[in-house]
Amino acid sequence: MVPNRALGLAHPCCIGLLFLLLLPSSVSVREPRHQSHTHLPSLIPHATLPLSRSRFSAKAQLDFTTHCNESCYHKGEDMDKENLAFETLYADGSRTLTTVDLDENDTEQPKVTTPRHNRIKRQIYGSDGRFNIRGDHFLLDYPFSTAVRISTGCTGVLVSQQHVLTAAHCVHDGKDYVKGARKLRVGFLIPPSVNGTRPGQTPVKKPLVRWVRVKRTRVPKGWIQGPQEVSMDFDYALLELRWPHRRPFMRLAVAPTSDNLAGKRIHFSGFDSDRPGELVYRFCPVEDESNDLIYQHCDARPGASGSGVYGRVWDDALERWERKVIGIFSGHQWLEINGENRDYNVAVRFTPLKFAQICYWVHGNKVDCNQD
Repeated sequence: MVPNRALGLAHPCCIGLLFLLLLPSSVSVREPRHQSHTHLPSLIPHATLPLSRSRFSAKAQLDFTTHCNESCYHKGEDMDKENLAFETLYADGSRTLTTVDLDENDTEQPKVTTPRHNRIKRQIYGSDGRFNIRGDHFLLDYPFSTAVRISTGCTGVLVSQQHVLTAAHCVHDGKDYVKGARKLRVGFLIPPSVNGTRPGQTPVKKPLVRWVRVKRTRVPKGWIQGPQEVSMDFDYALLELRWPHRRPFMRLAVAPTSDNLAGKRIHFSGFDSDRPGELVYRFCPVEDESNDLIYQHCDARPGASGSGVYGRVWDDALERWERKVIGIFSGHQWLEINGENRDYNVAVRFTPLKFAQICYWVHGNKVDCNQD
C-alpha cells in the first residue's frame, strides 16, 4: 500500500474501498451476536461552586503517552462521584466546579478482559494506513464533515449543533488550562472549490478554515485530579460553540464490546501533524479493550488527538447499523501485562457513566440523555 493516499482521486482501489466504508447506514449486514440493553445511569448536579480564574499557564502536549499495568488494566467502572464532577471554563477566564450525585439504583458491573498477545511498534504500524480526504464530495460529506480542528493543535468531532468533543489534554494538562485555551476556537474546513477555485480547475489550494469561538469548556474532575497513569481514562472535554453550526453531527453511544461493532472496526478522521492542512482518515480492528480504553493499532500522529472514534453500532429501534461516536482518540500507552510490555494507540471508551456525564453537558438535563 502507498503511504500518502488521497480519497477523491479516481483510483479503482480507492473507489472500491470508499464504497465499502461509506455504505449507507441503512444497509444491514448482520445483527450482532448478542447485545444486552445498556442501563444508563442518572447524573444529578448537586452544587456549583465558583473557582479562581484560570492562569492559562500550561503548554499543550499533543504527543500524549501513558503507562498502565495489570491493576489499572483490570479495574472496573470508577463509581467515585468526585471523578464525575466537572469544571466549566468560560470565555472570560472564570471557572466553576459542579459536583454531582449518582442515582443510588445505578450500578455498573466491572468488565474484565483477557489481553491479546500482540507486540507492534507505536503510532505508525508497518505500512502507513492513513488516507488524505480531499474534494468537496468527501470533505463536506458525512462522516468526514463531522471532524473539526481545535486551535490548540488537536482535532474534535461535532456531537450536536453547538458542541464539539475533543481530548482533555488538548485544553488542560491536568493542573491548569493550556495557554491556547484562553481564546479557544474550533475550525471548520472549507474545500478549495468553495473558497475560490474555479469549476473545472484542479484545486491547488488546501482547504481554508473558518474559525468559531468557544463559549465554554467542560472537563471532568477525574482528568484534573488523577495521576498521569490513570488520567487517560478521563481524557475528554466538551466545547460549546458561541454560535450553532449547520453541518451534520454524529451522535454518541455507550461503547459496545468489539464483538458488537460491525466488522469489529473503529474509524476516525483527524488533522495529523505530519500532513498539515489535510484531513486524514483511518480505520482498523480493535485489538483489545479494558473498561475505560480501546486498544488499537490505527496509524496516527500528534494532531489527531481528540478525534471522534466511531463504529457502526446496531440500533434495535431502526434495525440497522448506525455510525456513532463511542470514544475519543487520546494517544499512546505502554501496557505491561505479565512482565511483557506492549504498546498501542489508545482511545477513551465511553462507559455508561461517561456517556451520562457528556450527555448531561450537551443537553443540560438528564431527561434527554437516552441512547439514540
